[in-house]
Amino acid sequence: MTAGALVEPTALRAGAVSTVGDALLRTGRAVLTAALSLTAIIGIWIAFLHVFNVNSLVGKSPQQVWSYVFGAGDAAAHRSKLMHGLWQTLEDAGLGYAAGLAAGMLGALAFVLFRPIEQALLPVAIVVRSIPLVAMTPLIIFIFGRGVTGTAVIAGLVVFFPSLVTICFGLRSASRQATELSQVYGAGRWMIARKVMLPSSLPAVFASARISVPGAIVGAMVAEWLSTGRGLGYAMATDPNAFDYADLWASVAVLTLVSAVLYFALAAVEALALSRVGAAGE
Repeated sequence: MTAGALVEPTALRAGAVSTVGDALLRTGRAVLTAALSLTAIIGIWIAFLHVFNVNSLVGKSPQQVWSYVFGAGDAAAHRSKLMHGLWQTLEDAGLGYAAGLAAGMLGALAFVLFRPIEQALLPVAIVVRSIPLVAMTPLIIFIFGRGVTGTAVIAGLVVFFPSLVTICFGLRSASRQATELSQVYGAGRWMIARKVMLPSSLPAVFASARISVPGAIVGAMVAEWLSTGRGLGYAMATDPNAFDYADLWASVAVLTLVSAVLYFALAAVEALALSRVGAAGE
């Protein structure tokens, strides 16, 4: 057996260990950031109630919300109500999130690869984006109905425009030298997009995926509030009328927690994916 045959497996194992270590380090940072963020949110929550001297009948502390969800005599009924509304909101938001992110990716590819499409459609996109979501919701509901489709369209619009801009920037950040070299070897537009642009745009794609999570949830809640009459969006709109501020604050806390968990879960997936892509490119 030659020395080269011994060195190659050793180098491969070292590269694999380095990749795993890098992924674990990035994931650990994401988890630590998530814990610090949640701690900061709770601190701001408590400080807000104290600084503005919010009446305890209206403003509920983290301890009161915890008691409402887990400690009170009707806690099981409260949890059931919250979970039912949460799953409905997540279903509405999830469909819009997936559709908006996919449309943003396809739109960004079309804009980057075919400049006439960008010149024709970008002004339209800017005009549509400038219209307040609350003003657009009745028209969207009139066209698509009050079911899941209409809600998904509203949530998808919230996701689509930031994703379009961010992913366009990521695709255009590809190395000019790599693009020109691919052209020299006869690669077409789609081959260059697949081999050069998309790998370099992964950070932008993941950034879009992360920042779109709260946007999709907000869009779904607006649709629930204005049209569908279901989910946590509608419950939060009607809670003040019923003077049920404990449920209102619990809904806000649950949605904030879920948004943060999903955001940092995507950050962990991003860390693993980028470490693997970096290892593959070495």
